[in-house]
Amino acid sequence: MTVAQRVTFESTSGPLLAGIIDPPDGEVRGWGVFSHGFTLGKDSPAAARICKQLASEGIGMLRFDNLGLGDSEGDWGDGSFTHKVADTVQAARFMADQGRPVHLLVGHSFGGAAAIAATGDIPGVQAVATIGAPVEPRHAEHNYDAVLGRVFADGHAQWMVGGRALTLKRHFVEDVRRADLRSKIREMDSPLLVMHSPTDSTVDISNAGEIFQEARHPRSFVSLEGADHLLTAPGQAKRAARIISAWADQYLTV
Repeated sequence: MTVAQRVTFESTSGPLLAGIIDPPDGEVRGWGVFSHGFTLGKDSPAAARICKQLASEGIGMLRFDNLGLGDSEGDWGDGSFTHKVADTVQAARFMADQGRPVHLLVGHSFGGAAAIAATGDIPGVQAVATIGAPVEPRHAEHNYDAVLGRVFADGHAQWMVGGRALTLKRHFVEDVRRADLRSKIREMDSPLLVMHSPTDSTVDISNAGEIFQEARHPRSFVSLEGADHLLTAPGQAKRAARIISAWADQYLTV
């Protein structure tokens, strides 16, 4: 197995973002970028396991921590959905500068919405796959609805996530509320694979139906029966990666 490569690249706002490139084993079928979930990161089970599996099947992947998360610099509170999309484009640009042009985008949850929104700004994307993605980015609001009152009263509020404090700022909330993903879906020229679990209790599977209905052909849908939203159950992330690999095969041209 090829050894993963730790990298850093500049975000669109300046701080350095930390990433890991999982190089492809054997013949190179293509290169991709993975966009992680809301406050997750490059080392979350979904990100790490999917990218490693894709790499084992010849598709090299860059997974990276968004602003202020994991090993990346900056303050998470200075980000936004727009910022996440822009940094996904920036990640693809970084890969292209390394001689690894991005052909595949994969996004999990909030990152799936970001992958769709970024597609039109990344030259050469040949396939996009989402896993448990919301049709409206503002769906993320359910994570922090308890502090919204303080955010709008004071402009910001501390928010505890997984034992760490993040600062949620008004501009983040307003940016997410303004995001129009449906128009981005309708504008997509790249083939789209929508993957979702019917038992996802975080993002209901109805979101997948709406994304699929808005998308142009070629479009595909796969039900991830038995999977939880974070794909933490044994084998679920690898299974999703194998499906993506097989589906993308007809579209990837190096």
